[in-house]
Amino acid sequence: MNTPTGALDQGGQDVQSADYSKVKNFLITTLIRTLETDQAPQGQVEKTAARHLNQIYSKSSLQLPEVTRDKLFKEVLDELVGFGPIQPLLDDPTISVVMVNGASHVYVEREGKISRTDIRFEDNNHVLRMIERIISPLGKRIDPDHPTIEIRLPDGAYVHAVIPPVALDGPSITIRKFGKEKLTIDQLIELGSITESIAEFLQACVVARLNLVVSGGMGSGKTTLLNILADYIPEDERIITIEDSVELKLQQEHVVRLETKPPNWDNSGTVTVRDLVKNALRMRPDRIVVREMQGSEALDMLQAMNNGYDGSLTTVHASSPRDVISRLETMMSSESNLPARAIREQIVSGIDLIIQLARLRDGTRKIIEISELAGMEGDTIVLTEIFKFEQASIEPDGRVIGEIKPTGIRPLFSNRLEQAGFKLKAQVFGVNVAEMLSQGRKSSGLR
Repeated sequence: MNTPTGALDQGGQDVQSADYSKVKNFLITTLIRTLETDQAPQGQVEKTAARHLNQIYSKSSLQLPEVTRDKLFKEVLDELVGFGPIQPLLDDPTISVVMVNGASHVYVEREGKISRTDIRFEDNNHVLRMIERIISPLGKRIDPDHPTIEIRLPDGAYVHAVIPPVALDGPSITIRKFGKEKLTIDQLIELGSITESIAEFLQACVVARLNLVVSGGMGSGKTTLLNILADYIPEDERIITIEDSVELKLQQEHVVRLETKPPNWDNSGTVTVRDLVKNALRMRPDRIVVREMQGSEALDMLQAMNNGYDGSLTTVHASSPRDVISRLETMMSSESNLPARAIREQIVSGIDLIIQLARLRDGTRKIIEISELAGMEGDTIVLTEIFKFEQASIEPDGRVIGEIKPTGIRPLFSNRLEQAGFKLKAQVFGVNVAEMLSQGRKSSGLR
């Protein structure tokens, strides 16, 4: 077997003089030819490729130090059976999102912060080949006539790709990784995203079958919190989950998971979130959990909430509780001829609580507001803040110091929590019992 000319010194020992790229391309090209004649069974491709790569290397005159050889082998296998230069980023558990903006600009998100890496592709054609590597096993394709694609990988990772002519600066890939470990409420408390008393309050709300909406921007932790809230649903209830890509990890036994279906190439065969909500209502659910409301399904969900399907959980992409209401109004009005007041009445009678999340400037994700929909004054929905985040300061290293505190207002649905067996202490809502008693004595003339 011939090694590439000039790849190594004649003795093959001096790795410093090696043309690393030529050696790598030689191994890739030879391995591709070998794999074409030895079709590995499904699930055995990586193992077969590694075996052949070892054989190719053994038969060549290459004699590299072990560290260099292992690095080279990994890069070759990543190129052929992985995702090329970005495979190490996908293997890194601290990275949540990988973003490729053309061949020379690769970014990652860690702990809520985006940073640029030193990883590069050879050129834009190399990025295109990697996109094909990602989508072809799933029977998908991308081309200039269909320059965008959204898919979910077998491990749950969500991939979006866009190529020229739509992507002006070269093909782009965004991969949002699917966390293998589900965060627990104790971990959120430890991270400072939530307090013990608020966790107890939210547990009571779920068990008492209140309808909850989790709101926040992209990457604020909506799905993480929804997962935790769903854990509070009693084991003996039938749960229907609806998602456009599966991310929820419910632990209960009686769960039916539904997922949307994108259109075929002829635009037929679409199954939307709204289609699944309508189907879920015919499946005798105790609870309906919709990972995100973003369209016409809001009308069906609100109607269900108003017609006996209590205890529903969902998320909405919005920047504040008031923005949630505006978003829902827009979603519902697009599918009905109801006047604005009638839509607002459905919203306020269907939704009990909005939990607002945010990703702060230091990258941390926190609950910043919990508001009750307390009724209507004229044509306006009344929002009552039960808990509110108060920022104290920003440290020199950029850390945001603050905490979410009760506002001192008890929600109107407190009696529903008590009926469900939760008698939360007045202090949970910031009510100082000792001070109230003291004030009572003073007003009555007692000392």
